[in-house]
Amino acid sequence: MQSVRGMNDILPPESARWHALEKTLRRIVEQYGFQEVRLPIVEQTAVFARSIGDLTDIVQKEMYTFSDRNGELLSLRPEGTAGCVRAMLEHGLINQLSQRVWYQGAMFRHERPQKGRYRQFYQFGVEAFGFAGPDIDAELIQMTARMWRDLGIKDVELQINTLGTPPEREAYRDELRKYFAAHSEQLDEDSRTRLEHNPLRILDSKNPAMQDLIANAPRLTEHLGADSQAHFQGMQALLESAGIGFVHNTRLVRGLDYYTHTVFEWVTDRLGAQGTVCAGGRYDGMVAQFGGKSTPGIGFAMGMERLLAMLEDQPAPPAPAGIYVMPLGETTLLEANALTERLRDYFPDLPVLCNLGGGSAKAQMKRADRSGARIGLLIGEDEQLERTVTVRFLRDDRAQQTVPLTALQALLQAEFGQTSAL
Repeated sequence: MQSVRGMNDILPPESARWHALEKTLRRIVEQYGFQEVRLPIVEQTAVFARSIGDLTDIVQKEMYTFSDRNGELLSLRPEGTAGCVRAMLEHGLINQLSQRVWYQGAMFRHERPQKGRYRQFYQFGVEAFGFAGPDIDAELIQMTARMWRDLGIKDVELQINTLGTPPEREAYRDELRKYFAAHSEQLDEDSRTRLEHNPLRILDSKNPAMQDLIANAPRLTEHLGADSQAHFQGMQALLESAGIGFVHNTRLVRGLDYYTHTVFEWVTDRLGAQGTVCAGGRYDGMVAQFGGKSTPGIGFAMGMERLLAMLEDQPAPPAPAGIYVMPLGETTLLEANALTERLRDYFPDLPVLCNLGGGSAKAQMKRADRSGARIGLLIGEDEQLERTVTVRFLRDDRAQQTVPLTALQALLQAEFGQTSAL
């Protein structure tokens, strides 16, 4: 038996790298006032078709969709924003002033697996509701910039654009449609498909033969009203004041229909064709589209696999060096087991293992060494009678010590800095 193509196992020590990354991201978003939400992996298909757009590649080609026993059409989530908006509305949180939430978990898209893109992949994302001004746009981007600094990621570039309001974008779509229709002989098959329903996606084409045609296409900035221009300029001013460099990419449109005003991507040339590390933008119309009152929203998501690929030259963090208790002889297991549990109370953040399965002193010492423990505690029959324990320093060239159990607390305090009483 093997895993499904594009759905991968994450095993030690790689899982330790995931934990370290997740810990850093969580610390930063909570510093900015975001709280965690945990969302279902399965949603009604309409949740995604209505928000992402029923004519997008994701909905038409990539979603895992099926009927359950009741005939209801369900889908594995391909992204997190739509489900988050559904949850905010269902539980009445949209009506409770502004909201800042974050989530992480598996997403699913049926596409060709390649480095940094899998059929089951993991995202870390944030969503903010109730903030209409450009200040939240800038703050989310500043938060991602802080993530790169704390993670040590340097080879990323921030690209920003504005899509204006839906009426402005619709007028621009008409202009684009006329322009590309007049040059239809230069369009590839995908672009001809997009021409009628979503001509903005043609701007995102990577086909080298179409780049001159795209470069000469009408620009959305020429169709923006004063309010949309002021929003975009205000965000740029905030980014500049924070010392964050950016490129205004007028061809950045994102692949989802729900975006309005600000869109942004952090891109790199270190991951080949899959160069987007983090992407997001505003979706001020989605809450109303789901039946709620008009509420501004903005968010971003980042692919965890792509971030880890950026960090692959950094070694996995070492496992915490803890304590390994070794009962020597059949009569000492009960006492060793009780001591191990007391040590787990004493060191809640350290691995504390008791040797299981018996074995000679030599065999147990090998297991203790492989565990990565710093301290080995041996309890033989002599120690049991004398109420002592023999302490082995597994990572230092120091002589072993035999100490009374009553003195073990002071010794471990010196080694690990804990102050709780045994």
